[in-house]
Amino acid sequence: MRMKQLSLILLSGAILSGTAGAVGLAGGASKFVGNITTRGQVQSDFGTYWNQITAENECKWASVEGTRGKYNFSGCKNAYNWAKTNGGHFKFHALVWGSQYPSWLNGLSADDTKKAITAWFDAVKKEFPDLEMIDVVNEAIRTGAGKYHSGYGNGNNIIPALGGDNNGDYTFVTTAFKMARERWPNAVLIYNDYNTFQWQKNEGIDLINKIKAAGAPVDAYGQQGHDMMSQGGGAGGTGGGGVCLNYNTFKSTLQEIYDKTKIPLVISEYDIGTSDDQIQLQCYKEQITAFMEAPYVAGITLWGYIYGATWTTDGNSGIIRNGKDRPAMTWLKEYLAKNKGVNTTGLLGGEPAKPDTVPQAAYKGAIAIPGTLEAENYDVGGQTQSYYDADASNQGEAYRQDAVDVVAVANNGYAVGYGEAGEWLEYTVNVAVLGTYDFEVLAASGADGSSIRLFIDGKAVSDTIKIANGGDWDTYGAVSGTTTDIAAGTHVLKIAMTGNYANIDNIKFVKSGSAKVSGSKGLALGPRDYKVFSVSGRYLSSFQAKSEADLRTQMQASSLNRGLYFARGMNSDNMLINISK
Repeated sequence: MRMKQLSLILLSGAILSGTAGAVGLAGGASKFVGNITTRGQVQSDFGTYWNQITAENECKWASVEGTRGKYNFSGCKNAYNWAKTNGGHFKFHALVWGSQYPSWLNGLSADDTKKAITAWFDAVKKEFPDLEMIDVVNEAIRTGAGKYHSGYGNGNNIIPALGGDNNGDYTFVTTAFKMARERWPNAVLIYNDYNTFQWQKNEGIDLINKIKAAGAPVDAYGQQGHDMMSQGGGAGGTGGGGVCLNYNTFKSTLQEIYDKTKIPLVISEYDIGTSDDQIQLQCYKEQITAFMEAPYVAGITLWGYIYGATWTTDGNSGIIRNGKDRPAMTWLKEYLAKNKGVNTTGLLGGEPAKPDTVPQAAYKGAIAIPGTLEAENYDVGGQTQSYYDADASNQGEAYRQDAVDVVAVANNGYAVGYGEAGEWLEYTVNVAVLGTYDFEVLAASGADGSSIRLFIDGKAVSDTIKIANGGDWDTYGAVSGTTTDIAAGTHVLKIAMTGNYANIDNIKFVKSGSAKVSGSKGLALGPRDYKVFSVSGRYLSSFQAKSEADLRTQMQASSLNRGLYFARGMNSDNMLINISK
């Protein structure tokens, strides 16, 4: 989030680095309720109210390394030391951000920028080797071509330095998380962003699922929470205005974000910016209660508490004004004294949720390779064990009654539908002999960017397989590929959705060299879809054929006139066919 200039006012309490034995209002609760430094300092009353601390600006890169190679961690260290001294939680905010980075970073080459970022990570590691929580990447949601929630690319080469953002795959975010995990193997690594409830909810979900699918070790999704009012978040994430966000919309959105990411949430910068005491009170009652009761929320950080010393208009998000509690603070004290909340995230003192007690096993026996894998026959075991589906509801409602979206297809068959990036399915397979295998995926998509990738026992064995946009999700076509070597024996094969909105019917495997799976004339591996054009490029008709000969026969029997035609297959089988009548 951003920092605005604040005028000096009288604060309620002197400033110092810590108060011994402080546990805050949420002492003994299932999740932390924390706050931030005030104008770069820790208030003397901080531990009376809060058991978690984030430095508002003092740990940001520009604050620490204003001159390249010269680090001043003193302000950041004050917040860290408060947590160490008082048994509170400390979150480092933030490692990578498109704002508040040193001005000298602008104009550096991508290679030099990578060296600077690496040196920054290493300096933080040297100073804070035991960090508990880290905002690894801040405000990177893509809002358009080359546009993000903060200034990535605006004079800096942060994105190319960390591997790029190849048409929105967020490689640079994934790289940052991997760098962080190398240095802090035990820390809770957080992705943090704003406007994730109202304006860029779907984009935030997409980012989380993409980096998860790419292997980013992300532990939690930080919801800044500046958009919890009817006018909040509309101007670059600035604080609220108006009235509280509609309660039903708020509750359903909170649940939707978790359901579609299946990752613990952290409410990271919550504020209700209004001078109206009753509106602020209502928002606190509705929203803080929901956060405390949501088992997938690991903790809550309020973004300031002293009226006039927060970043919102006139500092009006503060809940202590002129040394007196506003109604929201009075309520918060009463609520936290009686309610400990629920935390099953397994993070920061939360009890981990009980795993599915059904062991993972083959659904109808191990699937033979070579052979055909029907997508709907994924292993039993349940969510996060044998599959991961971003939506708890079964949108297909066919064949099996769980969260996986199985849909009916032609010829009394089934396919796994409504695939979203980050979802996956696992299958127990029995591989006959060591070697590589050619495969053909029968799939459909009505969107651009659909893709999958295959894994064996957690290791990628295929490239990303792109599923062409066929105009709808009912027209299935074949896409081919070849695996790397797979050992003989029993394995777990994973189909990972690396791009959105593919329907997968089946995958047929043959031993490499024994037969060509894709493009083999006369090899009946299932019908493929072909679009037929005149030689001048005008679309004429579509056919479903098992081979070139089958396609030629159908074209010959159709209403097409004699002549030469161009046929384009869904798996790039392109051919010229001459028909005579």
